[in-house]
Formats: sequence, structure tokens, C-alpha cells
Amino acid sequence: MDLFEHQAKELFAEYGVPVQRGRVAASPEEAREIAAGFAAEGAPLVVVKAQVKAGGRGKAGGVKLADGPSEAEQKARQILGMDIKGHTVHKVLIASACDIAQEYYLSFLLDRSARTFVAICSVQGGVEIEEVAHTNPEAVARIPVDPLAGVDAAKAAEIVRAGGLPPEAAAQAAVLAERLWSVFADEDATLVEVNPMALTDQGEVLAVDGKVSLDDNAAFRQEHARFADSEGTDPLESRAKAKHLNYVKLEGQVGIIGNGAGLVMSTLDVVAYAGEEFGGVRPANFLDIGGGASAEVMADGLEIVLSDPSVRSVLVNVFGGITSCDAVANGIVSAIGMLGARGEQVRHPIVVRLDGNNAAEGRRILDEAAIGVVEQVATMDDAARRAAEMAAAAATGA
Repeated sequence: MDLFEHQAKELFAEYGVPVQRGRVAASPEEAREIAAGFAAEGAPLVVVKAQVKAGGRGKAGGVKLADGPSEAEQKARQILGMDIKGHTVHKVLIASACDIAQEYYLSFLLDRSARTFVAICSVQGGVEIEEVAHTNPEAVARIPVDPLAGVDAAKAAEIVRAGGLPPEAAAQAAVLAERLWSVFADEDATLVEVNPMALTDQGEVLAVDGKVSLDDNAAFRQEHARFADSEGTDPLESRAKAKHLNYVKLEGQVGIIGNGAGLVMSTLDVVAYAGEEFGGVRPANFLDIGGGASAEVMADGLEIVLSDPSVRSVLVNVFGGITSCDAVANGIVSAIGMLGARGEQVRHPIVVRLDGNNAAEGRRILDEAAIGVVEQVATMDDAARRAAEMAAAAATGA
């Protein structure tokens, strides 16, 4: 789960990481009200920042300085509704402005290639760290962090020193780094980033921006529901998550159900390739029902896929290992019966390819069920082609 900046800063503040004061506005009028509150306290200058889960907000015009409530309202009106790298701005953060003397970079992340945690620190902040690493690699320090030892005061000082931060910022930056590690470790994050970490004209070191990615695999032991993005999550993905399904919505016409992430990814590629022959038909989703899927899971998956109005056909591609193909077949029959009983007649063609554990029994179950919309195909390539063909035919009304 990626957090919005205001959520990241909320988390930072809970751990004592120094941040600017700020509140979130969903309308220009609300932005004016928040800015008026700052002005009443003698701080009329604020920053209006688009809240989207994408970088490059400043370059896209999503970060603007405003002097007073009226200007904050005007700038918020300009930013709300913007499209930034495919993300629509629904909220803005109104934060008190600060006089920045110097900008630095600091992050902790999970380095999967090195199989360890890494701290990245640089005296050059405020720009994309990839750009700094490319143009001036010696300015970017990468310091491995022992997951058992973590980051204490001495390790934090080492990280800041390696990043080349000046003496006037080093002590406060080290404290910030130590607290930022606590956020990373305690919240089961895969990334915490502060860019820029700023030294102000008043001599304070602040986290002026924040980015946090939380590990969904650790959600069972965390309280991260408060950070859920209901507005930015596709409704089908939300429904699938509630059913504990691994589903991702895509922009295509062929619904995909498979068992195992590798098989599903391969199925997406094969369908996209086959779809080129039929006017560019593409997969409509990624749905992995897992290695030991039951009939109930299969039924839930089929229900979700068929709920997508863009779906014109469905491809069920299962290679039975732990998963038994007869359970998959029973799931298909159950799902179609369940939807029919609710008055939701299944009319989309469903192409099924079963192979592996109990495949013969699974095929027999489907044959005996004699469901008009279900068609069995022996190979993955042929099944993908048939599903793409049917989706194209349905789209044209043929």
C-alpha cells in the first residue's frame, strides 16, 4: 500500500519525525478555511500540494505557493481535478511554508537484489534521486542496514556522514534518520523516503515531503486500514480484496482466471498476442485463484470477472498441481448456477483449459453439466485464441 504525502507525514509525526503543519482540503473553499487558520496565527504563506500517489507533482503544476486564504483557494481550484501521470487530484494538502536553505535526500528501503535493507542519503535533495545517481553518483551514499541491529544513534550518524550533509544539519538529520528507521521497521514498510529533507533558514531540519510504501503481506499485524484509499481503488478490486482474491483490473476485454501468478502472467501475454489478430483484444484483468483453490474460490473469482462491464469473454486457464481440476470445474458450475439463481444470467462465453491433477474428471464434470456458454479447449494457445475471437465477435455483435 502506497500512502499519500499527508498520510506519510501523519505517520512520521507519530514517531517524532519533524514535519510542517498541514491539513487536507477536498475543495477550494476548504483550502481557504485552512489557510485562514494559518494566517490568523501569523503564517499566511502556505504551500498547496496535490495529493496523488505519483512523483513529479511540482513539474506537473501540482505544487503551488499561496500567500493568504484567497490565493490558497485560487491555487486549490487550479490543482483539484488535475491529471498527474494518470492520477486525478481529489485532495490537496495545505501546509505552512518554510524558508529552505538547503535540501537533502534520505530513505530506507528493502533492496531485494541485495537481500537486505538499505539507507540512501544524499546532500543533493529536491530532485529525483535516480537523476542524481546518474549525473553525480558519488553524491549518493548507499549504506546497508542490518535488520537485527537496525539504526541507532551511531548508525544514523554514519548514514548522514556518508551522505555528505554539512555540520549545521548533521545532528538533527541523524535524529530524523533514527526516527525514520523506526517508522520503516515498526510499520513493516518497504520504503520510507524524505525528499527533500530540508534545513530551514531558522536552522531546523524538517521532512518537507514524504513517501511511504507499506508491505501488504504484514497487514495482519498492523492497523493500516485508516490509510485505505477508497476513492482511488477500483470498485472491483475492492470487492475482490474483500473475498481475499488476488485481482488487478486491466483495460481489456478477456477476463482471465488462473492458478499461480506465473501461469496467469503467461496467460496475459498469450491472450494479448492472440488478440492482435482480432483487432487488438487484450486481457481485462489479472486474477490468481491460488495453488489450492476450492470450488468456492473459483465461484468468487468468476463472479468478480463477470461483474466487469468491459469483459466480453472469459478464459479459465488452470494447471492442476495442488489445485484439483475437478474442484475448479465444480466451482465454474456452482458460480454459473449461483449467478443464475440471483437473476444474473451468464451470457458471456467462458473458455476453459484444464490440465494436470484430476483434469479428466474436471473435463467430465463440465461436459455433463452441458452449460451452453462453457467451451473446453485443450491447449493454452488455442484457448487464448478462442477467447480473443469470442471477445471480438461479442464486441461487434457478430
